[in-house]
Amino acid sequence: MTDKAILTFPDGQAYDLPIVVGSEGERAVNIQKLRADTGYITLDDGYTNTGSCESKITFIDGEEGILRYRGYRVEDIARHCSFIETAQLVIWGELPTAEDRTRFSDLLTENSALPEDFRRHFEAFPPHAHPMSILSAMINALQSYDLPGLTIESDEQFEQVSAALISKVRTIAAAAYKSSIGEPIIYPRYDLRYVENFLHMMFSRPYRDYVPSAEATSALNLFLLLHADHEQNCSTSTVRMVASGEASLYASVAAGVCALWGKLHGGANQAVMEMLTLIQNSGMSTKEYVAKVKNREQGIKLMGFGHRVYRNFDPRAVLIKSAADNLLDALKISDPRLDIARELEATALADDYFISRKLYPNVDFYSGIILTALGIPTEMFTVMFAMGRMPGWIANWKEIHDVGASSRIYRPRQIYNGPTDREWVNRFQREKGMTTGGFKVPEELRAPKPQAPTA
Repeated sequence: MTDKAILTFPDGQAYDLPIVVGSEGERAVNIQKLRADTGYITLDDGYTNTGSCESKITFIDGEEGILRYRGYRVEDIARHCSFIETAQLVIWGELPTAEDRTRFSDLLTENSALPEDFRRHFEAFPPHAHPMSILSAMINALQSYDLPGLTIESDEQFEQVSAALISKVRTIAAAAYKSSIGEPIIYPRYDLRYVENFLHMMFSRPYRDYVPSAEATSALNLFLLLHADHEQNCSTSTVRMVASGEASLYASVAAGVCALWGKLHGGANQAVMEMLTLIQNSGMSTKEYVAKVKNREQGIKLMGFGHRVYRNFDPRAVLIKSAADNLLDALKISDPRLDIARELEATALADDYFISRKLYPNVDFYSGIILTALGIPTEMFTVMFAMGRMPGWIANWKEIHDVGASSRIYRPRQIYNGPTDREWVNRFQREKGMTTGGFKVPEELRAPKPQAPTA
């Protein structure tokens, strides 16, 4: 196979472009010198065909339904690892040893509590403040508490800061929820593991500790694990964009939180529950709803089915479906929406319309069910996503940071389609309705042309 592509321009000029091949055989045309050598750029609205970086963290084959973290199949990771072990794998590239696990676990415990004066920040937010706005603001504020300066000076400090972010993000999330419902913020416990501690801070009260079931702990652990990283999505590429300007880890992941907030990205599982609520309130059957989807009726969509990346099935959905079924069977919750979800899944999967289009339930369909069954309100869903994605954001920031001096700030180009060079019209003329169309601006009123600097 040739190691170059040939680009031919309208004037007949041919230009050679290097071919880059990844470790899994993915091929890319390297256009880094295209503008400098030819004056042309490429146009790819939404970056759907653009590789913004080379990365060693996550591999996705959407056609085959493959997801691997650092080369390990997500199915194997889900079977053998906890979320924290997965976080260590994603960030540092190798499965942790027993010593690694113990050290990092100790760091998580030491960094789980929020400083007392920091806790007062929650009082500054109105009761209706969205948890994602609180989360992004609080992560930025943590920078002042966790780091003496804006830079990370050593591997040991990076591990400390990574543990602080992963640990405190759940404490902030739970505290934001407690503040929003007018309940006192619950302190973390040092005898509980990561997931159990989060559920304790979410649902315990001063006079009653919440003890999660094994099924609840397992389901939430899997939810976080399956969201640990997912290649260059909107929020992760945002983290890398911000990091490329040498912004701190805290500022970069806070930007990731804001990018995740959008309903087309992190809000997908919330949209699933809103759909189920719509079906419940309308009184229609799932078959009637599916018929409306197929007829493409206005405002009727089958949320949580299909995926922009996966053209076959979402491997995460296969794993989380089992956890969702186990959780619903164990808790026996009387929420009609959860029954509707099961009916809707069965109805759609039995319909050739969806099968032929490979529109299978994705991870968001089942994760919304799990979070609802756990009692987590829909406005917290995206916060839960951010908790799970934190290791991936940290790992991507580290890739940018580790390149060091050779790293380049991200700076996409554009094709400008606005007005061309226009004559200046002063305020008096604008107020009189005068424009440059058919009106000659007097020379003394024209803005001076910028002059090139002289030596």
